[in-house]
Amino acid sequence: MRLFSSAEARRRSVILLVAAAAALVAVYAGLRRYAPFVFHPEELRTWVEGFGVLAPVVFTLLQTAQVVVAPIPGQGVALVAGYLFGPVLGTVYSLVGVLLGSAIAFTLADRYGRDFVEEILDEAAIDRFDGFVDRVGIPGLVALVAVPGLPDDVICFLAGITNWRLRTFMVAITIGRLPAYVLTVYAGGKLASGRFVSAMAILGVVIGISAVGYYKQEEIRDVVQRFAERSPF
Repeated sequence: MRLFSSAEARRRSVILLVAAAAALVAVYAGLRRYAPFVFHPEELRTWVEGFGVLAPVVFTLLQTAQVVVAPIPGQGVALVAGYLFGPVLGTVYSLVGVLLGSAIAFTLADRYGRDFVEEILDEAAIDRFDGFVDRVGIPGLVALVAVPGLPDDVICFLAGITNWRLRTFMVAITIGRLPAYVLTVYAGGKLASGRFVSAMAILGVVIGISAVGYYKQEEIRDVVQRFAERSPF
Protein backbone atom coordinates (compact mmCIF):
# COMPACT_ATOMS: atom_id res chain seq x y z
CA MET A 1 0.00 0.00 0.00
CA ARG A 2 1.37 3.40 -0.95
CA LEU A 3 1.54 5.90 1.86
CA PHE A 4 1.69 8.98 -0.40
CA SER A 5 0.05 9.56 -3.74
CA SER A 6 3.06 11.37 -5.20
CA ALA A 7 6.51 12.72 -4.45
CA GLU A 8 4.97 16.17 -4.02
CA ALA A 9 2.51 14.85 -1.44
CA ARG A 10 5.37 13.21 0.42
CA ARG A 11 7.36 16.46 0.39
CA ARG A 12 4.40 18.47 1.72
CA SER A 13 3.84 15.91 4.47
CA VAL A 14 7.48 16.05 5.55
CA ILE A 15 7.38 19.85 5.67
CA LEU A 16 4.16 19.76 7.67
CA LEU A 17 5.58 17.24 10.14
CA VAL A 18 8.70 19.32 10.68
CA ALA A 19 6.63 22.48 11.15
CA ALA A 20 4.25 20.78 13.59
CA ALA A 21 7.08 19.31 15.63
CA ALA A 22 8.86 22.68 15.72
CA ALA A 23 5.66 24.40 16.85
CA LEU A 24 5.13 21.93 19.69
CA VAL A 25 8.74 22.29 20.84
CA ALA A 26 8.43 26.07 20.67
CA VAL A 27 5.24 26.08 22.76
CA TYR A 28 6.79 23.81 25.37
CA ALA A 29 10.01 25.84 25.52
CA GLY A 30 8.04 29.09 25.67
CA LEU A 31 5.97 27.85 28.58
CA ARG A 32 9.07 26.69 30.42
CA ARG A 33 10.80 30.03 29.92
CA TYR A 34 8.02 32.61 30.13
CA ALA A 35 5.18 30.87 31.99
CA PRO A 36 6.71 28.20 34.25
CA PHE A 37 3.85 28.65 36.70
CA VAL A 38 1.63 26.44 34.51
CA PHE A 39 3.63 23.47 35.77
CA HIS A 40 2.71 24.23 39.42
CA PRO A 41 -0.98 24.01 40.44
CA GLU A 42 -0.82 26.67 43.19
CA GLU A 43 0.86 29.24 40.95
CA LEU A 44 -1.48 28.31 38.13
CA ARG A 45 -4.49 28.93 40.39
CA THR A 46 -3.25 32.42 41.25
CA TRP A 47 -2.64 33.22 37.61
CA VAL A 48 -6.07 32.03 36.44
CA GLU A 49 -7.85 33.98 39.18
CA GLY A 50 -6.30 37.16 37.80
CA PHE A 51 -8.51 36.91 34.70
CA GLY A 52 -11.70 37.52 36.69
CA VAL A 53 -14.83 36.70 34.65
CA LEU A 54 -12.66 35.26 31.88
CA ALA A 55 -11.10 32.75 34.25
CA PRO A 56 -13.35 29.83 33.12
CA VAL A 57 -12.35 30.40 29.49
CA VAL A 58 -8.66 30.61 30.37
CA PHE A 59 -8.87 27.49 32.50
CA THR A 60 -10.71 25.52 29.81
CA LEU A 61 -8.06 26.46 27.25
CA LEU A 62 -5.31 25.35 29.64
CA GLN A 63 -7.02 22.01 30.12
CA THR A 64 -7.28 21.70 26.35
CA ALA A 65 -3.58 22.49 25.95
CA GLN A 66 -2.51 19.83 28.43
CA VAL A 67 -3.99 17.15 26.18
CA VAL A 68 -2.49 18.41 22.92
CA VAL A 69 0.86 19.75 24.10
CA ALA A 70 1.01 17.60 27.26
CA PRO A 71 3.36 19.60 29.51
CA ILE A 72 0.71 20.09 32.21
CA PRO A 73 -0.54 17.21 34.39
CA GLY A 74 -4.26 16.89 33.66
CA GLN A 75 -5.21 15.78 37.16
CA GLY A 76 -3.28 18.67 38.67
CA VAL A 77 -5.23 21.12 36.54
CA ALA A 78 -8.49 19.39 37.52
CA LEU A 79 -7.55 19.85 41.18
CA VAL A 80 -7.15 23.57 40.52
CA ALA A 81 -10.59 23.58 38.86
CA GLY A 82 -12.22 22.26 42.02
CA TYR A 83 -10.33 24.78 44.12
CA LEU A 84 -11.31 27.70 41.89
CA PHE A 85 -14.80 26.89 40.68
CA GLY A 86 -16.22 24.24 43.02
CA PRO A 87 -17.12 20.61 42.24
CA VAL A 88 -19.87 21.19 39.67
CA LEU A 89 -18.47 24.00 37.53
CA GLY A 90 -14.95 22.69 38.03
CA THR A 91 -15.98 19.33 36.59
CA VAL A 92 -17.75 21.00 33.67
CA TYR A 93 -14.78 23.22 32.78
CA SER A 94 -12.32 20.35 33.18
CA LEU A 95 -14.28 17.98 30.98
CA VAL A 96 -14.96 20.59 28.31
CA GLY A 97 -11.24 21.37 28.14
CA VAL A 98 -10.21 17.71 28.12
CA LEU A 99 -12.76 16.80 25.46
CA LEU A 100 -11.72 19.72 23.26
CA GLY A 101 -8.10 18.65 23.58
CA SER A 102 -8.98 15.03 22.86
CA ALA A 103 -10.93 16.04 19.76
CA ILE A 104 -8.04 18.21 18.53
CA ALA A 105 -5.51 15.41 19.09
CA PHE A 106 -7.73 12.89 17.29
CA THR A 107 -8.38 15.28 14.40
CA LEU A 108 -4.72 16.20 13.95
CA ALA A 109 -3.75 12.54 13.81
CA ASP A 110 -6.61 11.75 11.45
CA ARG A 111 -5.66 14.63 9.15
CA TYR A 112 -1.88 14.24 9.07
CA GLY A 113 -1.45 10.51 9.56
CA ARG A 114 0.95 8.10 11.17
CA ASP A 115 4.13 10.01 10.38
CA PHE A 116 2.83 13.00 12.30
CA VAL A 117 1.89 10.83 15.29
CA GLU A 118 5.25 9.09 15.34
CA GLU A 119 7.00 12.45 15.18
CA ILE A 120 5.35 13.90 18.29
CA LEU A 121 4.78 10.87 20.53
CA ASP A 122 7.18 8.84 22.60
CA GLU A 123 8.25 5.72 20.73
CA ALA A 124 7.82 3.46 23.76
CA ALA A 125 4.22 4.62 24.27
CA ILE A 126 3.46 3.97 20.61
CA ASP A 127 4.94 0.48 20.86
CA ARG A 128 2.76 -0.33 23.87
CA PHE A 129 -0.53 0.95 22.50
CA ASP A 130 -0.22 1.01 18.71
CA GLY A 131 -3.27 -0.74 17.24
CA PHE A 132 -4.74 -1.22 20.70
CA VAL A 133 -7.69 1.13 20.18
CA ASP A 134 -8.66 -0.70 17.00
CA ARG A 135 -8.74 -4.04 18.81
CA VAL A 136 -10.59 -3.20 22.02
CA GLY A 137 -13.56 -1.18 20.76
CA ILE A 138 -15.71 1.09 22.93
CA PRO A 139 -15.75 -1.02 26.15
CA GLY A 140 -11.99 -1.44 26.08
CA LEU A 141 -11.31 2.22 25.41
CA VAL A 142 -13.65 3.30 28.22
CA ALA A 143 -11.94 0.90 30.63
CA LEU A 144 -8.49 2.04 29.54
CA VAL A 145 -8.95 5.80 29.90
CA ALA A 146 -10.78 5.31 33.21
CA VAL A 147 -7.45 4.38 34.83
CA PRO A 148 -5.42 7.47 35.83
CA GLY A 149 -1.73 7.20 35.13
CA LEU A 150 -2.09 5.61 31.73
CA PRO A 151 -1.10 7.71 28.70
CA ASP A 152 -4.66 8.57 27.69
CA ASP A 153 -3.46 11.59 25.71
CA VAL A 154 -1.32 9.22 23.63
CA ILE A 155 -4.42 7.11 23.05
CA CYS A 156 -6.21 10.17 21.63
CA PHE A 157 -3.55 10.61 18.96
CA LEU A 158 -3.33 6.90 18.17
CA ALA A 159 -7.11 6.67 17.85
CA GLY A 160 -6.94 9.28 15.09
CA ILE A 161 -5.03 6.88 12.81
CA THR A 162 -7.63 4.13 13.16
CA ASN A 163 -11.06 3.62 11.59
CA TRP A 164 -12.81 5.14 14.60
CA ARG A 165 -15.26 7.98 13.96
CA LEU A 166 -14.69 11.10 16.02
CA ARG A 167 -18.12 11.15 17.65
CA THR A 168 -17.87 7.50 18.73
CA PHE A 169 -14.41 8.12 20.13
CA MET A 170 -15.62 11.18 22.04
CA VAL A 171 -18.46 9.23 23.68
CA ALA A 172 -15.99 6.63 24.93
CA ILE A 173 -13.52 9.26 26.13
CA THR A 174 -16.24 11.18 27.98
CA ILE A 175 -17.47 8.11 29.85
CA GLY A 176 -13.99 6.85 30.62
CA ARG A 177 -12.45 10.08 31.85
CA LEU A 178 -15.38 11.28 33.94
CA PRO A 179 -14.81 9.30 37.20
CA ALA A 180 -11.18 10.33 37.82
CA TYR A 181 -11.85 13.96 36.96
CA VAL A 182 -14.93 14.12 39.18
CA LEU A 183 -12.90 12.76 42.12
CA THR A 184 -9.98 15.12 41.55
CA VAL A 185 -12.18 18.20 41.11
CA TYR A 186 -14.12 17.22 44.22
CA ALA A 187 -10.87 17.01 46.16
CA GLY A 188 -10.00 20.53 44.96
CA GLY A 189 -13.34 21.75 46.26
CA LYS A 190 -12.62 20.17 49.63
CA LEU A 191 -9.30 21.99 49.77
CA ALA A 192 -11.01 25.29 49.02
CA SER A 193 -13.45 24.74 51.90
CA GLY A 194 -10.63 23.89 54.31
CA ARG A 195 -11.40 20.17 54.55
CA PHE A 196 -7.80 19.14 54.18
CA VAL A 197 -8.12 15.59 55.53
CA SER A 198 -11.01 14.73 53.21
CA ALA A 199 -9.18 16.20 50.25
CA MET A 200 -6.02 14.26 51.00
CA ALA A 201 -7.98 11.03 51.38
CA ILE A 202 -9.55 11.46 47.95
CA LEU A 203 -6.26 12.50 46.36
CA GLY A 204 -4.57 9.52 47.98
CA VAL A 205 -6.98 7.21 46.17
CA VAL A 206 -6.43 8.96 42.82
CA ILE A 207 -2.65 9.07 43.25
CA GLY A 208 -2.55 5.42 44.27
CA ILE A 209 -4.53 4.35 41.20
CA SER A 210 -2.38 6.63 39.03
CA ALA A 211 0.79 5.01 40.35
CA VAL A 212 -0.54 1.56 39.53
CA GLY A 213 -1.61 2.78 36.09
CA TYR A 214 1.78 4.31 35.37
CA TYR A 215 3.92 1.39 36.51
CA LYS A 216 1.64 -1.41 35.27
CA GLN A 217 0.73 -0.11 31.83
CA GLU A 218 1.35 -3.32 29.94
CA GLU A 219 -0.46 -5.50 32.47
CA ILE A 220 -3.49 -3.17 32.47
CA ARG A 221 -3.45 -3.08 28.69
CA ASP A 222 -3.60 -6.87 28.56
CA VAL A 223 -6.41 -7.05 31.14
CA VAL A 224 -8.43 -4.45 29.23
CA GLN A 225 -7.94 -6.35 25.98
CA ARG A 226 -9.19 -9.59 27.53
CA PHE A 227 -12.18 -7.72 28.97
CA ALA A 228 -12.96 -6.19 25.59
CA GLU A 229 -12.75 -9.55 23.81
CA ARG A 230 -15.41 -10.96 26.12
CA SER A 231 -17.69 -7.93 25.88
CA PRO A 232 -20.85 -8.35 23.76
CA PHE A 233 -20.51 -4.75 22.45
